[in-house]
Amino acid sequence: MTDDSKSTYPLDMPEPNDPPQPVTETPLPVSESPQPVAAEPRRNFLSKALAVVIGGIVTLVPFAAGLAVFTDPLRTRKKGSGNGDDDGFIKVATFDELPVGDPPQRFQVIDDRVDAWNMFPNESVGTVYLSRATEDEVLALNVTCPHVGCPVDYDTARHVFQCPCHNSSFKPTGEIDNEDSPAARGMDALEIKIKNKNEVWVKYQEFRPGTAEKIAEA
Repeated sequence: MTDDSKSTYPLDMPEPNDPPQPVTETPLPVSESPQPVAAEPRRNFLSKALAVVIGGIVTLVPFAAGLAVFTDPLRTRKKGSGNGDDDGFIKVATFDELPVGDPPQRFQVIDDRVDAWNMFPNESVGTVYLSRATEDEVLALNVTCPHVGCPVDYDTARHVFQCPCHNSSFKPTGEIDNEDSPAARGMDALEIKIKNKNEVWVKYQEFRPGTAEKIAEA
C-alpha cells in the first residue's frame, strides 16, 4: 500500500532532509600573458635606416659645396671696365652727336662684361638718355623707371619721359612731371665727365626701384 502522506519529489532533486550537496565550480582557464615581441630586429632596421640617411647627408654636403663654387660665376657676373677709365667712367657719345637744345637721345653703354671664367668684350651693360642744354652742360639719365624698373620712352610731342608700364611721367630734366605719378622719385641722374673737350663719359650705375631714396645697386 502506498503511503499518500509522503510527498513525492522528482528523482533529481534532494529530499528535504538530505544534507546539502557541495557545489563544484569549474575553474576558468587562466589566460596566458602575451609574449614580448622581440625588439632586436626593429632596432637593427632603425640603425640601418639612420646610417643610410647620415651617409646621404655626408655625400650631399661636398657635392652642394662644389656645385655652388661651379655656378658662382654665373650668379655673380660683373661689368668690366675695359672701355672705362680708372674711376669707372665709360665713353658714351661726343658733342657732335648731341646738338645743343635737341631732345634727349638714347645711347647704349658699351663695356666688357666679365665673370670668373670669361670676358665678353664690347657688350651693352645699360642704356642712358643724354641731352645737352648748353655748350658744356650735358645731362645723363638712367633709362630705367624708378618705379618698378621698366625702360622709359621719350615723348617728343609732349616733351616728357613716359613709362609704358604704370604711366609715370617725367620732365626732360628727369623730375616727376605728374603729381599722381606712381614713381616715388625722379629719374636717376648719372655722373659725367667731359674729356678732350668733346667726349661725354658716363659713370653708369643702376639704382633700386620702388624707393624714394636713390640707392645704388651693388
